[in-house]
Amino acid sequence: MAGTETTTNRRRFLLTSGGALAATGIAWALPGRRHGGTAPSAGNAHAAPRPSPERPQVRRAAPYGLTTLETAARPTGSSSYRRLTSGPGWPLVVRSELAAARAGRRDRRTPLACFVQLTDLHVSDVQSPLRTEFLRAGSPGSWRAQEVLSVPGAVSLVEQVNALAAGPHTGRPPAFVMSTGDNIDNNAMVELEWFMTLMSGGRITPNTGDPAAYEGVQNSGLPLYWHPDGSLRDQDTRRGLPGIPGYLEAAIRTVTSPGLRIPWYSTPGNHDDLPGGCLAPQDPMLRDYVTGGRKLFSVPDTDVAAYARVLKSGDDPKSTVLKEILRRNAHSARPVTADERRRMVTPHAYLAAHLDPAYAGAGPVGHGYTDNHLDDERTYYTFTVAEGVIGISIDTTYRSGHYEGSLGTGQLRWLERTLAAHSSRYYDADGRTVRNTGADDAHILVFSHHHSPSMTRRADAARTEEPRHDGAEVIALLSRFPNVAAWINGHSHINRITPHAHPTAARSFWEVNTASHVDYPQHARLIELADNHDGTLSLFTTLIESAAPHRTDFDDLSAVGLASLYRELSYNAPHLAGTMSDGLHEAMAGTAADRNTELLIRRG
Repeated sequence: MAGTETTTNRRRFLLTSGGALAATGIAWALPGRRHGGTAPSAGNAHAAPRPSPERPQVRRAAPYGLTTLETAARPTGSSSYRRLTSGPGWPLVVRSELAAARAGRRDRRTPLACFVQLTDLHVSDVQSPLRTEFLRAGSPGSWRAQEVLSVPGAVSLVEQVNALAAGPHTGRPPAFVMSTGDNIDNNAMVELEWFMTLMSGGRITPNTGDPAAYEGVQNSGLPLYWHPDGSLRDQDTRRGLPGIPGYLEAAIRTVTSPGLRIPWYSTPGNHDDLPGGCLAPQDPMLRDYVTGGRKLFSVPDTDVAAYARVLKSGDDPKSTVLKEILRRNAHSARPVTADERRRMVTPHAYLAAHLDPAYAGAGPVGHGYTDNHLDDERTYYTFTVAEGVIGISIDTTYRSGHYEGSLGTGQLRWLERTLAAHSSRYYDADGRTVRNTGADDAHILVFSHHHSPSMTRRADAARTEEPRHDGAEVIALLSRFPNVAAWINGHSHINRITPHAHPTAARSFWEVNTASHVDYPQHARLIELADNHDGTLSLFTTLIESAAPHRTDFDDLSAVGLASLYRELSYNAPHLAGTMSDGLHEAMAGTAADRNTELLIRRG
């Protein structure tokens, strides 16, 4: 795929950077226009009913643009800063690498399940002292101009999910949402509170530190960053980003999320577990620094290069290089308002937040987790997707400090037992058939944050006694169970769908990897499963965008306008600047075969 290697290298850099690192209505609490405007199972949880109050009309990208089958954002113009507008939808691509597409299946099929996957929302406190935006001096793409708008952008995505009455291929209404990790960005308690409120409903003020002012890099006076409110000729303004007076003030105002009107679950990602997605968790120095009153906005180029090198290698689990940079440059750190709410999230606190009745929303209680998970801080579980369909959520993070993923031996064995408990026939490690007549046979969907290429066997310093297992080993395990239909994940920020075919035709499944909602193309997926009654299943993957209009109005600083700007700025990120012919936009959005698809699977 054109540009894939370049994009992958950039993702490694971004994902390990604290500086770079989803007939209805919208419940926005921002004023309007700028000018004159105002078994092995952890226990299956079941959804609690929730009323759906009437809501005002949403201003949409297109009258029926609920999915990218109808319409999708596309660039217009030829200037250095490209505007977005509504374009034609993307076609449905039938993929038959794993099973034949038999005629007449549409008339025979029975719907089995319908749900929505969100991933990599990266709800961000962009004023955190521990963010390392200064890395931009070495790589322009390592800081996002749009990241201050992560909350209104994600609220607009929640509104779009609420508007989905039924899957386009099965007619079945979505039963739940699964968010596959990197729900937050800095591993901060305040971000976790914002995420939980986003999903369950309520008011969010995306501001920390000074309650009346923004104290981040975008009004620092440094030309390294886009200054939308001022006259500074910073590097982004010079390449075409617009001046938008009032932008920062609007970005930190309160937004009200209506909350999802269907149950939701979540899976942890590296940014949920680790500061910046890769730093040493609960390190005493970093723990004090993140809640303190000093922040580095820039460092010498030699420090930028040194930190970039260690991030690329990933061989600094104690964050020694960053801590030395913070010490060495303490004299040039700027004063900011200290804020205890920025404290790091522990695994126990992550679980407790999901179990907090204040964030119950549409349910289920715990959003996949139970009180039993608190005992050993275990963050993997099973749940009922639909009758005859089981979901398995696994935790692929390195808790000691690394952006890559893996599974420990204990969890891998739990996964094997769980698969076996729902499989009447499978294969052992030597390829021999195992009959399990007492099993509750079901179709199986596996969810994780990391995708298979990003899972390694790196030792986990937090669990040195336990061997780790990579993506190839997970693929090998899932391939032993013919009733595994798909492994659904994120992390890469790229749309990509990969068939995993075993030499035995009955043993195969699809890996569905979905792009993020913080970087272009800001997608989520509506996923449907159906039985074709001809020995095959169809897994439909339909991309959706947020409810915000494709076309941005620079005068509109309501939350709707900010959500539109969030999408357009992500398209114009420095590493994507230029025309679609550079290949990077296509690489991140995926080919047609990675977007709206029908994936044929041999019925296990």
